[in-house]
Amino acid sequence: MFDLSPDTKALRETALDFARERIAPQAIAWDRDRHLPLDVLREAAGLGMAGLYVREESGGAGLSRLDAAVVFEALATGCPTISAFLSIHNMVAWMTDRWGTDAQRAQWLPSLLTMEKVASYCLTEPGSGSDAVALATKARRDNEGYVLDGAKQFISGAGVSDLYLTMARTGGPGADGISALLVPKETPGLGFGANERKMGWNAQPTRQVLFGAARVPAEALLGEEGQGFRYAMAGLDGGRLNIAACSLGGAQAALDIALDYVKSRRAFGRAVSDFQATQFRLADMATELEAARSFLWRACAKLDEKAPDATAFCAMAKRFVTDTCHRIADEALQLLGGYGYLADYGIEKIVRDLRVHRILEGTNEIMRVIIARGLVGRPG
Repeated sequence: MFDLSPDTKALRETALDFARERIAPQAIAWDRDRHLPLDVLREAAGLGMAGLYVREESGGAGLSRLDAAVVFEALATGCPTISAFLSIHNMVAWMTDRWGTDAQRAQWLPSLLTMEKVASYCLTEPGSGSDAVALATKARRDNEGYVLDGAKQFISGAGVSDLYLTMARTGGPGADGISALLVPKETPGLGFGANERKMGWNAQPTRQVLFGAARVPAEALLGEEGQGFRYAMAGLDGGRLNIAACSLGGAQAALDIALDYVKSRRAFGRAVSDFQATQFRLADMATELEAARSFLWRACAKLDEKAPDATAFCAMAKRFVTDTCHRIADEALQLLGGYGYLADYGIEKIVRDLRVHRILEGTNEIMRVIIARGLVGRPG
C-alpha cells in the first residue's frame, strides 16, 4: 500500500502546526488588507521551507517533490495564497541551484533560503500568455552584458521581490532564442506596474515587471544562452505539482469548515449532518479529495524518478486536482448556505483563491494540449 514515510509524515505535521498557528489566524486579514506577511514567510524559511528541493550541499533541505507537495498542501490549509507564494519562491531557488554557476549560487542562495531576499518568476507577457514561446521581451548582448526591453504580466511578488528570474529573447524566434537571466530589483531600468486588483490571491502583490533598457552584467545569464525555455518548462513541471498541492490544502480546509458547520447547524429539528443528502455530498467531496491527492502523489513520484512521462503526469495532475479542488471548495460553500458567502467563515476566500489555480502555471486548457500531444503526437 502506498503511504508516506515516517519522515514525510513528521514533516507534514510540522507544516500543519505552522499553518494552524502562524497562518490561518491571520489569513482573512491579510486578504482584506492585501498584505504579504514577509515576517511569517521568513519564519517558514527558518524551518527549511524556502528551499525544500534545493540540494543539501547548496544549503537546502534536499527533499523530494513528493515531500514538497505534502508541505505545500499542509501550509495551504492555513492560506492557499501564502503557500503558493512560497512555492514560486522555491521554484526560483531550485532553478538557481540547478542551473546556476558556483558564483550565482553563492550570491543568491544564502539569502533566498532564509527569505531575507524574495524571488519572482517572470515568464508570462501581456501579448503571450499561454503561448509562452512567443515571448517578446528582448535581452540584447553587448560588451558589458545584456540590455533588457519589454514587459512581463501577472508576476507574483513584483515590486516586493528582490530577484526576478526572467525569460527573455537573446536570439531568433522560437524556443531556442530564449534565455534565462537573474535580474536584481535594483537594476537600473527595471520598473513595476500598479498592483493589480484581483478576485483572489490578495495577500500577495501582482504587478507588471517593466524593462526599459535595463542593464545586467553577462554573469546574470542562468545556465546556457538559448536554453531558457527548457529551464522554464522544467521549473513549471514542479510548479504545477505545487499549485495542485496548494489546491488540495485549500479544499481540505473548506471541507473541514463545512463538516464542523453541518454537525452544529440544526434545521427542521435535526442536525444538518443527519440528512442523507448532506451525508452523500460530504462522502463525494471526501472521495474526490482523496482521489486527487493520490493522483498528485503519483505524479510527484514520476517527477522524482525522472520518468519519461513525468511532464504529462504533471499536466494531468495539475488539471485534475485544481479543477476538482475548486469544485469541492464551492460545494463546501454551498453547505454553509448564506454563511458560506460571508467573509468571516473563510470559505469564500478559499473559493476565490483556488479559482486562479486553474489558470496559472499553464491554464488547464494548455494542460490538455500537453496531455494530448503525448497521446497522439505533436501535429506536423
